[in-house]
Amino acid sequence: MPEMSPPEMIPPETIPRETIPHRVFEACERHGSKTAIVDVEPDRRVSFTELAQAARGAAKAFIAAGLQPRQAVGLWAPNSSVWAVAALGALAAGGVLVPLNTRLRGPEVADIVRRAGVRLLITPGEFLSQDYPAMLDGHGLSDLTRLVTLDGRSRARDLPRVEWPDFVAAGAATPDEALAARLAGLGPDTVADLMFTSGTTGLPKGAIFTHRKTLLAARLFIEVNGLSATDRYLPFGPFSHTASYKGGWLASLLAGATLFARNTADGRATLRLVSGEGVTFMAAPPTLLQTLLADPARAEFDLSSLRCVSTGGTMVPLDLVRRVREELGVGHVATGYGLTECEGTATFTRPGDPPEIVARTAGRAAPGIEIRCVRADGSDAAVDEEGEVFIRTEKTMVGYLDDPEATAAVLDAEGWLHTGDVGRLDANGNLTITDRLKDMYIVGGFNCYPAEVERRLSGLPGVLHCAVVGVPDDRLGEVGRAFIVAIPGATLTEAEVLAWCRANFANYKVPRAVRFIEALPVNASGKVMKHLLRADR
Repeated sequence: MPEMSPPEMIPPETIPRETIPHRVFEACERHGSKTAIVDVEPDRRVSFTELAQAARGAAKAFIAAGLQPRQAVGLWAPNSSVWAVAALGALAAGGVLVPLNTRLRGPEVADIVRRAGVRLLITPGEFLSQDYPAMLDGHGLSDLTRLVTLDGRSRARDLPRVEWPDFVAAGAATPDEALAARLAGLGPDTVADLMFTSGTTGLPKGAIFTHRKTLLAARLFIEVNGLSATDRYLPFGPFSHTASYKGGWLASLLAGATLFARNTADGRATLRLVSGEGVTFMAAPPTLLQTLLADPARAEFDLSSLRCVSTGGTMVPLDLVRRVREELGVGHVATGYGLTECEGTATFTRPGDPPEIVARTAGRAAPGIEIRCVRADGSDAAVDEEGEVFIRTEKTMVGYLDDPEATAAVLDAEGWLHTGDVGRLDANGNLTITDRLKDMYIVGGFNCYPAEVERRLSGLPGVLHCAVVGVPDDRLGEVGRAFIVAIPGATLTEAEVLAWCRANFANYKVPRAVRFIEALPVNASGKVMKHLLRADR
């Protein structure tokens, strides 16, 4: 991670409190023995006091391991209380957190680790039958000084490894004064995290956020959703995602709620968890909600504790909103819209909105956020007229890592974020997204950018040209379809392409079908006309 600015050493009596570890530690003091996080698989309950103690111990371990302020720590691990402990420990030690989705594969992670300058990487030894450290063998990650594994189940050869318990134990000799000095060196505008998101170039971009911006995002989520210490919160998705990080475990800790950490989205298990633990607030994609509604045993479970379900990430059918309200008895079904570049929160529906608004729009601008739909000439679109969606908020990213041109392309001088999405605002300020200038499609709640898949797929032997588009799917909302022009004489098959993709991509990026064609349809300027490919059934 390139140095953003030197740490400012501040006398202890004037330590700024607007940093993530300070605010979380304060929340832990307030809520003490109350359960902060429940690890669902296997069952393990961690109190706020225990969480703070563990996070401080982790921070000392990072210091003992040689982590310097502003150096990057990668966290490529499944959801758990240890994820939160490691994240808070890295931040308290002055590090920059780089969350990595466990669905990513070796080449994808190696690219991010290399460009972010990650010095320490936290990873499972094995997760979902995958040897995570072994996926990094052969990638020449010279800047990565140590791999910290959460278990010893790995056959990796290249990287020096230490297991998490031993890593933490080595920090016991770090004096309290050393940790206090690191905390004193943090300020609201110190860089806190680097969230990687793909762009139109196909290369993942690292969006830079400060402690103040990340705290703003978590607090906005708390405010809009009324999250409080009485809630029992079940988020969907990996903690590495903006939604499950800043609107997930961090928001939950700051609000004093109890968070449930899990790594599967099994419908029956979700019903059992909501019923048995009295879950009050749940974030879930439409696919999971459809699974819950279709479960023949649903009536056996008491779901009366659920006060709110937050959904979205793909199109939400009107009938689904109505059924969640009527059949699951959830009074508030919410949807929203946002991008990683603005910390994932821009618009929300509100309690009392009719099902039509929840299903067909992304709601209205959240407090402190401005939304515009802008014509190509830069003027504001009229009510119900389409235009590019612009967002302005204090929590917008500082910029993209080492990419001033890409930053300038999306952030203008007046602070407006140019989203690349096309939408319209109705007379009440409800935003409807109608198209995506970036050709992004959403697979079961995960953003997928064709350019990234195309860039890597073009390197497969036998591929001359390729294009990827999103097509409708009954279960996942959208899935990828690849169109390939093969090199003359190549004997490439669909099965071979899909097998290669499964080995090199996170599963949601893997196209579900491959079409071999003689030539890609292009316009006079040579740009692929993807609308013709989408229409190819």
